[in-house]
Amino acid sequence: MIGRLTGTLTARGVDAVVVEVGGVGFEIGVSPRHLAELPPVGSEVVVHTHLHVREDHLALYGFPSSDERDLFRVLLGASGVGPKVALAILATLPPPALRRAVLAEDTATLTTVPGIGPRTAQRLVIDLRARLELPDGELVGGGSVLAEVRGALEGLGYQASEIREALAGLDGGGDAADLLRAALQRLGGAS
Repeated sequence: MIGRLTGTLTARGVDAVVVEVGGVGFEIGVSPRHLAELPPVGSEVVVHTHLHVREDHLALYGFPSSDERDLFRVLLGASGVGPKVALAILATLPPPALRRAVLAEDTATLTTVPGIGPRTAQRLVIDLRARLELPDGELVGGGSVLAEVRGALEGLGYQASEIREALAGLDGGGDAADLLRAALQRLGGAS
């Protein structure tokens, strides 16, 4: 397995880069977000990689950190998720946001990824929930404050689109009652 490459960035494409290491140019698939973070051609780079092996094809995918590479590997273990979809997920949602969305069962956030619909988002939550961990100090599982607020709004009869708008931009920290009050104010149900 090729886990990391350190070398010279020799070419940039739309969804791939070439890193030369010891006279060998490795073509590495990257997300648009990672591509934007890379330095100019000719610079020294470190890319954490995953070698994806299929019967007829070897593909190398690159990431800015080992954490993102490891999350990519976890995503590949989910039903129906291949390398392209996993890259699209990581391009849209940084690792902490993805972990929070899965652990809070926030399918609305997952559907912001191109190609992920409501059913796929639900399947991702089911497949990934047990495999993901949050960094130190963050709440794990259904105890998420935003999940509590979402559940309360659903119980009050609000539609998913209304709930998504009400929760957009709310910080997941703080008291559930305060967040619920803020969401209701956004919905026009309280003043």
